[in-house]
Amino acid sequence: MAAGEGTRTSALMLAVRRRIATRALAPGDRLPSVRSFARTMGVSPSTVVEAYDRLAAEGTIRARRGSGFYVTGANLPPLAVAEMGAPRDRAVDPFWVSRQSLDADPTVLKPGCGWLPADWMPGGAIRRALRALARGGDAVLADYGGTLGAPALRRLLLARFAEEGLAAAPDQVMLTGSGTQAIDLVCRLLLRPGDTVLVDDPCYFNFRALLAAHQVRIVGAPHTPTGPDIAGFERVLAAEAPRLYITNSALHNPTGASLSPSTAHRVLTAAAARDVTIVEDDIFADFEPDPSPRLAVLDGLDRVLRIGSFSKTLSASLRCGYVAARADWIRRLVDLQIATSFGGPSPLATEAIAAVLSGGLYRKHLEEVRRRLVQARRRATDRLAPLGIVPAIVPRGGFYLWCRLPDDRDSAVVARRCLAEGVVLAPGNVFSVSQSAAPFLRFNVAQMDDERVFAALERALRREGAADAG
Repeated sequence: MAAGEGTRTSALMLAVRRRIATRALAPGDRLPSVRSFARTMGVSPSTVVEAYDRLAAEGTIRARRGSGFYVTGANLPPLAVAEMGAPRDRAVDPFWVSRQSLDADPTVLKPGCGWLPADWMPGGAIRRALRALARGGDAVLADYGGTLGAPALRRLLLARFAEEGLAAAPDQVMLTGSGTQAIDLVCRLLLRPGDTVLVDDPCYFNFRALLAAHQVRIVGAPHTPTGPDIAGFERVLAAEAPRLYITNSALHNPTGASLSPSTAHRVLTAAAARDVTIVEDDIFADFEPDPSPRLAVLDGLDRVLRIGSFSKTLSASLRCGYVAARADWIRRLVDLQIATSFGGPSPLATEAIAAVLSGGLYRKHLEEVRRRLVQARRRATDRLAPLGIVPAIVPRGGFYLWCRLPDDRDSAVVARRCLAEGVVLAPGNVFSVSQSAAPFLRFNVAQMDDERVFAALERALRREGAADAG
């Protein structure tokens, strides 16, 4: 065999192994025919035959007379979620960026992280709630949670929904282990490997990571200050036929934008016309000074599922999320939660959260947080301006600033240089499906009171400017 042919054979074998490793081909799946694979890969049919024969010899695939080649499941490597898709720079890899924030030394500064500082949270109220639970019965300290979650917390959620005009019955709300778990369960319910899911571009980067774990195809629609670009949104729906659309309507992550009434209605109309289900992640709702339009409210939980949690406003340690949806979907989601975690979230967490929410202290806490965020946003904007870093959108609330770098510098380069100085940033392309957000950084204004953040940014920008000039 010629050296070139041997190299092409090895490349074909590697391509098949990669599809199996990422579960694009599952055990029992039929491989492409010899002729079609040859056309796809631009090689001769004899090269494909050689590659398939070698893979069969090692047990990776097997031949069925008159039918073709099939994946056996032998030598199946563990699922490597982080390796799915095209290779990425570490600075814009969702898994790597998450690890930098979650595993950072306490001395590391984290203006790119997605949560409030611990001293902004109502620690005193949480301690009182936990002490009261410790003095109560043993069941809350030792038992599993019920399948729908703590009734007290679900009643509080239903009351809050009613205040904003969302009518939901008790059998339309279930509690989950976290907001991320809520989305994971919805994906398990509604998606199959190979399905297409639409997200905003840019979007919360862990949407991309979670969807990769479900082995689905991710497509994006451009996002604007009033929600998705409707023309682009409708084009993607028509061209890609997604099963699901996942979004933040209020205080969008990472841009801070909020949905306008006209955009909300057009999104719902377009989704209904194409039979697309919408997952509305409402995790930042309590940071709004007054409510903006919500897809779930306008839709009445027909084709929209609402997701939320308390990690941003109360505690990321007391993990608890929720799903509000049609009753028939909730029943199926309950079964999935039983199958994957045997019961609802920790009763200790849910009862503590209910105790904090039921008092007037929570509203006062939110008022104080919103006031502090206004001040922090002003300070951060003023301090970034001399560096030439300006917000692309002035958000109505929340703690994110989506900013453009001067001269459209590459935020991944800036992030790497700042990380070397102990400052964790969130570069734009970690949020972008199309990788079109290189000049942007997402800042958390609540994590920017340390002057070292701005000093590191200034040095990183100066170094990149000098490199460009060179």
